[in-house]
Amino acid sequence: MPVTPSARRAGQGLPPGAVPWLHDLGRFVARWLYRPAFRVRVRGLDRVPRTGPVVLVANHSSMIEPQLIFGMLPRRSVFLVKDEMFTGAAGWGLRRIGQVPVNRGAPDRTALTTVTEVLADGGLVGVFPEGTRGTGDVDQAQQGAAWLVRVSGAVVLPVAVRGTLRPPGSRRRVRPVVDVVVGEPFTPTVGKGRAGLAQGTEQLRNTLAALVRAVDDERARRDREV
Repeated sequence: MPVTPSARRAGQGLPPGAVPWLHDLGRFVARWLYRPAFRVRVRGLDRVPRTGPVVLVANHSSMIEPQLIFGMLPRRSVFLVKDEMFTGAAGWGLRRIGQVPVNRGAPDRTALTTVTEVLADGGLVGVFPEGTRGTGDVDQAQQGAAWLVRVSGAVVLPVAVRGTLRPPGSRRRVRPVVDVVVGEPFTPTVGKGRAGLAQGTEQLRNTLAALVRAVDDERARRDREV
């Protein structure tokens, strides 16, 4: 069931330890960091809810996608990031801009509790349902995103990113086009128990996979027209 108002706290949609101005600076840097290397096309930003709890789900094929999404969103966002990244200066920086470490090898109650509080504060939480970096084709999905939807009542925002990887056998690319496409927000049905989580996870996976396929089809069509 949704988190009750009594569990909410004023945190500007960020977890404890985050510095709002550093978060905003990080978004600015991420927005322009890859512009010299890629021609980034962003579509559908008008579909991003400006307020209220949102669970963003996206495909993941490299370390570039999270940074592109983080930078292009028109509101603050908190992403679940693999805990191996939280070492040294990089770990300090990630915590200060409000990102949350998660243990990918086992259910991580601390991480889920933290982002649940962010959602209760009306924030946006980003999750990569594949769990680990792969092809970005969303072949499989873990259940964390569906669980967050069930406990927070958040809407789901699918985002597809394609073009960061060089196709097998292709030549070195010069400023390739990368598409970042925001889909329509929706509210999945996540019932009780493990069966409910499995059903909700499959709905999330199918919706995100359909968006990724649509982006791939459009990219292929444009390539044929060139």
